[in-house]
Amino acid sequence: MKLETYLNERRGLVNTFIEGYFDAEVKPDPLKDSIVYSLSAGGKRIRPILCIAAYEACGGRTEDIVPYAAALEFIHTYSLIHDDLPAMDNDDLRRGKPTNHKVFGEGMAILAGDGLLTEAFHLLSMNPSNFDSSLVLQVIGEIALASGVRGMVGGQAADLIYETREPDRDTLYFIHTHKTAALIRASVRTGGILARCWGYQLRCLSDYGEKIGLAFQIRDDILDIEGETEIIGKPKGSDERKKKMTYPGLFGIERSRQIASGLIHEAIDLLSSFDEKAEPLREIARYLLERKS
Repeated sequence: MKLETYLNERRGLVNTFIEGYFDAEVKPDPLKDSIVYSLSAGGKRIRPILCIAAYEACGGRTEDIVPYAAALEFIHTYSLIHDDLPAMDNDDLRRGKPTNHKVFGEGMAILAGDGLLTEAFHLLSMNPSNFDSSLVLQVIGEIALASGVRGMVGGQAADLIYETREPDRDTLYFIHTHKTAALIRASVRTGGILARCWGYQLRCLSDYGEKIGLAFQIRDDILDIEGETEIIGKPKGSDERKKKMTYPGLFGIERSRQIASGLIHEAIDLLSSFDEKAEPLREIARYLLERKS
């Protein structure tokens, strides 16, 4: 398969849905503008695409899952807006553009993030006839767990708490698996659950999601050192300046590469019980290991 074609097509579906969704009246205008600014800033849409790919791997029809995939992007975008705030990471650039609070002010950026998070659950709760309400309820619980204090929020809190502290393996693993891997894992699980993929195969999808999520963050850590600001879309070396706890900081770059590579190979092996419909998941895993931004 041609991964680039697949990613472009699925990204296009998600983007079209998002554009249409916020065509509806949202007031006041500065709030809508702030939300749309960050949603349309050119993200890779990895989380929604993983959700779609997992759904397809389990036999689902692509068009059925798009709204649920888009809701995951709402949550991811909210987290980026809040992460960039002066009280958190205090970043000026995101995806090569000024961060939300630099354009709209801190107050509006906070509200845009709040709005995206709550709008995501509104969207998730709009149960279409092609999914049983019990499945939708389970997915809402999964995503809430991954987004909140037991997932992404907990990981971000630990990231703040342990800035400037001496890195250790267990704390670093906690931060990365919660701050980044939790929502990626939930994205994959959402596709599996809505396609009624249960038992062993759902466990494999879950473990696949966690492993590629951790590898994704390790790759981010490496790109912060080796990447170029113009390509990665944010200032190079910001983790080191803020004394963040990272894999290269603890293990060095080469060992970090080896860890990420091992995780990706393990993730691909977990898909051995799936047929060719899971090929996008396999290719996405390889892509995450080699990405430049």
